[in-house]
This record gives sequence, structure tokens and C-alpha cells, in this order.
Amino acid sequence: MPPLRWQACLFITLNAVILSMMLFDAPVGASEAPAPVKHLGEMLTGFGDSAWLIYTSILLFFQGRAGYKLLKTARSRAQALYVSWIGAYLFTTIVLSGLLANLLKRAIGRARPEHFHDYGIFSFTPFSGHAAFESFPSGHSTTVGAFFAAFALLFPRYRVAFIICAIWLAMTRVMVGAHYPSDVMAGLALGAWFSLLTAIVFARCGLLFKLAPDGWPISKQLFPDMKKPGAL
Repeated sequence: MPPLRWQACLFITLNAVILSMMLFDAPVGASEAPAPVKHLGEMLTGFGDSAWLIYTSILLFFQGRAGYKLLKTARSRAQALYVSWIGAYLFTTIVLSGLLANLLKRAIGRARPEHFHDYGIFSFTPFSGHAAFESFPSGHSTTVGAFFAAFALLFPRYRVAFIICAIWLAMTRVMVGAHYPSDVMAGLALGAWFSLLTAIVFARCGLLFKLAPDGWPISKQLFPDMKKPGAL
């Protein structure tokens, strides 16, 4: 039987969210981060704003398409086409995971840490229409998780560095007092899972990835053998 890595990942994901909620949410809600920590978080947390990542992915897609039309050599055109599909992949996973996160946080309606002393960590007001009750999951963390998981799948050699960056940038939402740790863990997991599922869809379409025997998406070579049909 091939290894079913997704089952182990799902098990770890669920336990990480539950343990974060049980062990860390209340202490975080009951206290406030020191000023230097909060200042650092404020400087870094803007990375999780999906707008600039969406614009960048669109730019990558259209630049790649333009290069594919204008460049002369087969190798250069293959590079341009590869870049355009990376843009399409990033756009798809960031936009759709962000939409799902926003729907979930409105449906769940968890109170943010600023209201900890009034409502505690288990206060839920679905579809309240107020941002103060849209804490779980973190939208910024979902974007960060989707972005870095996508790059970890595309460039697995650097996956450890991508994971570290994702955790650091997502935790800035805790540092600025906008989310509980479990909100961040759930957002990271949601974004990462969405990138994985999107990669599987792309692999089934023959784009960017190919499927391993266990069904896991593996990044194709950046510069494939141009003699092989359907390399991209």
C-alpha cells in the first residue's frame, strides 16, 4: 500500500488546532504582547494581505503569456509558459482559499482576543456582520499558508525555509492581538491544504505538477527536456 501522507497531515492539523485552543488561547487573550513584540508584528503582518499577492500572481501570468508569444527560442518560451502557470496556480489557491476563509470566519463568528474578558475563548456569534466576531480562522494566516505551501510544493528543496517563514509571518497576527494562536493554526492549515488540493488538480491537468504513485503532487522540472511532448 502506498503511504497515505494526507491522513497523517490531517491528524496533525486537527490536533495542532485543538491543542492551541486548549493550551495557548486563554493565556494570549488574558495578556497583551510587549510593545517591541507588537511593533515587530505590525511591521511584518502586512505580508498576509492577499491583495498584493493577487496582483503579483496576475502580473506573473500575463507576463509569462506575453513572453510565450514574443520569445523566439523554445527554451525561453518554455520558461515563460512555466512562469505563467505559476501565476495561475498562485492566483487560484490564494483567491479561493481566501474566499473560503472569509466565509468560514463569518459562519463561525468567534470573538477576537480583544473581547476575551467579555466573552472568553469559546464565544461564537455566527453571521453577526461585525469584524470583532470573525476571528476563526485567520484570513491573513490562510493567505500566508496558501502562499508558502504553494512554493514548498513548487520548490521542495527549500520547503523547510518556507515553513519557517509561514509560521513566523502567520504568528504576527497573534503578536498584534488580532487573533488567537488556534485561529492562526487553522488559517495556516486551511491555506496549505488548499494549495495541496489545487496542486493535485493542476497535476491531473498536466500543469506544473505530476502525481507520485501515492497521489502526492510533485513539481515538474523548471527546464524540461524540450524533446518530450507535453513537458509542461
